[in-house]
Amino acid sequence: MKKITGAAMLVLGTLAVAACGAEEYAVEREGLEITTSFSVLNNIIEEVIGDRGSVEYIVPIGEEPHEYEPVPSDFRKVSDSDVFYVNGLGLEGWLGRIVSNVSDTEMVELADGVDIINLNNSEEEDPHAWLSPKNGIIYVENLVEDLIERDPEGEDIYRENAESYIQELEDLDAWIQEEVEELPEDKRVIVVSENAFKYFGEDYGFETVGIWEMNSHEEGTTSQINRVIDLVQDREIPSVFVESTVDQRYMETVSNNADVPIAGEVFTDALGQEGSGAETYIDMLRHNAKTFVEGLKE
Repeated sequence: MKKITGAAMLVLGTLAVAACGAEEYAVEREGLEITTSFSVLNNIIEEVIGDRGSVEYIVPIGEEPHEYEPVPSDFRKVSDSDVFYVNGLGLEGWLGRIVSNVSDTEMVELADGVDIINLNNSEEEDPHAWLSPKNGIIYVENLVEDLIERDPEGEDIYRENAESYIQELEDLDAWIQEEVEELPEDKRVIVVSENAFKYFGEDYGFETVGIWEMNSHEEGTTSQINRVIDLVQDREIPSVFVESTVDQRYMETVSNNADVPIAGEVFTDALGQEGSGAETYIDMLRHNAKTFVEGLKE
């Protein structure tokens, strides 16, 4: 009987430990588990979800979401998630490979509802809607409604966080408008390698010029570069800009041949690294606007 009792006690003890472990695991999994495509969306989601869930992103900072090649751990992230938030508008060309292998996780496009701008001379959609804070507000509105559908108990938290975040974006929008007013209209021309600032330009009165239209179409041919050099000289544009996720040699060629400076680095497809001043979505947008305005002043 002593042996039987001892064995029974061992089993009960093991079950108790297992139960505690399961309880701890349940605590770890409290709230929604979210995966998103790249760092900009990750920060927007973090601001709205707060402590009520966790979020991971796939495309590392410094890499382009247009041409990213998913790895096995990406499939696991999405498969283990409650929802997979993406930009849409053709940005994440690799989505088909993930979605076809992960059938149970719903994919939601946060850019749904923006006023779409097409790429030049094309019916293809320009995906860079997030580069204007006006569109960022649409992303937040789409996000909060979807979160509430998935987690109704968190509605008050999501709405409170979203309201506060939208106010920050509205304040940023007003600040950008004031900053841009300092620039003469004929100097409001943004020249970069990838023509990613169409939505920003539309909202704040800038003409935008790129050597190419999108990184997934990247060419950087001699004729493309010469076209931009001629434009910069003919229009007497005071400076050009480089992007954090694009090879800077193309714009250095423009700068050298047009004899204008590179006024600074801007951020398009990813947040900045620690110390860049663009570590969050709002900081990134503020940094870009400030860099443009200061760089184009004469």
